Amino acid sequence: MDISDRIYVAGHRGMVGSAICRALTAQGYTNQLTRTRAELDLLDGATVRAFFEAERPDHVFLAAAKVGGILANDTEGGDFIRENLLIQTHVIDAAYRAGVQKFAFLGSSCIYPKFAPQPISEDSLLTGALEPTNSAYAVAKIAGKEMCDAYRRQFGFDAFTIMPCNVYGVGDNFDPLGSHVAAGLMRRFHEAKTVGASEVTCWGTGSPLREFIYADDLGDACVFLMNTYTEGGMINAGSGQEVTIRALAETIRDVVGFEGALVWDETKPDGTPRKLMDNSRLAALGWKPKIELRDGLTEMYRWFVDTHATERA
Repeated sequence: MDISDRIYVAGHRGMVGSAICRALTAQGYTNQLTRTRAELDLLDGATVRAFFEAERPDHVFLAAAKVGGILANDTEGGDFIRENLLIQTHVIDAAYRAGVQKFAFLGSSCIYPKFAPQPISEDSLLTGALEPTNSAYAVAKIAGKEMCDAYRRQFGFDAFTIMPCNVYGVGDNFDPLGSHVAAGLMRRFHEAKTVGASEVTCWGTGSPLREFIYADDLGDACVFLMNTYTEGGMINAGSGQEVTIRALAETIRDVVGFEGALVWDETKPDGTPRKLMDNSRLAALGWKPKIELRDGLTEMYRWFVDTHATERA
């Protein structure tokens, strides 16, 4: 990318999109195009086409998506597959037709088979059954990746997919019904601390292993890949920081300062037993993460207290 290029970040208010914007700004890319949902409804194809025809961005990061944790994915699958398919189809097609030079689509590690060999390499895609609780979202993301690949093959559109592991950090969603695991636990521990509760109940056994990447590390990786990655297809973007959900919960409890007990409700689902990404291709290009898990969680909690926690007081 050239410093003067027009760069559209779809989903700039979300955790990943805002991190991409911060990474762009830090590296001198200030000619950023952003639109709120009220200004540009990505579910409306005609509106999306009109935006691209008028603005003609040079590069696009598609970080906009309907996302959520295990409960939301399991109970709102129809919304997840419909909205994500619409967003992806509209933005990818409009970007191609408007002559975008390069396009990065943000996927999700849930697209990989539930029992994929660990660590999970990019060629594990479509080699086994998905985790049932998030299969609708996963199928939508797989379709987005395939659409990028098909447009590259048929039309020469320089589109590729970035496949992150579990993301956490500043800008995360703390909604009790729609949050991912780190944000959900952080909110619950904070509320328990506030009311002086003696314990917090967590879902499952705590045994699943997950890899976490701080949002600003991922934002930096996305900008790095836009500038260096040329192969198309998809590339994993993880941190290599793997912990059990139990260890994650204990770390978040410490960061929040909740002194009560953890209780595990083993009647609730664990989800995929383990998800560790093979990040060797990204590492070979010369990128590596900077933020350790506890440091990232500490910064995330500081932001939560300054924003969400005070808003609900």
